[in-house]
Amino acid sequence: MVFWKSLFSGGDTAAESKTSATVKATGIDLPPNTQVFFSTDRDLDLYALEELCDIVGWSRRPLRKVKKALQNSFIVVSMWEVRGATKRMIGFARATSDGAFNATVWDVVVHPDFQGQRLGKAMMKYTIDKIRAEDISNITLFADAHVVGFYSGMGFVEDPEGIKGMFWYPD
Repeated sequence: MVFWKSLFSGGDTAAESKTSATVKATGIDLPPNTQVFFSTDRDLDLYALEELCDIVGWSRRPLRKVKKALQNSFIVVSMWEVRGATKRMIGFARATSDGAFNATVWDVVVHPDFQGQRLGKAMMKYTIDKIRAEDISNITLFADAHVVGFYSGMGFVEDPEGIKGMFWYPD
């Protein structure tokens, strides 16, 4: 099921359908005749996601595995810029969860043209709200050093109890 939500109005309005809502552009510098949409559809264009990840310099991953990751995620969130008949993915995040205690946010990405405009923050807030609505209180994520400040500003802390993550990799 697809659920589109306004990122800045605080909820759906009567004019918004159950499957779509336009992001309120207040405070966002969008070109004329441009709208931004926010979706939780898991069946998204994998090539659009790959293109977004390429733009920010992420390594490519096999699309069959990306599709499987999306299918097995607790929540998938994407943002789309729509200009006339043209649309492109400008943001993405997903989270996995045990459905009771823990959730981990993965693959948060915002197109460079849209960074610094509160869209990434709105996408993360929505993701966290969705996780918290399931009474999950432990939310973790992995962040590159250059974006730690972004997540700290949202209330994430580095190793709150001195716990260090450990990783196992195949030889």
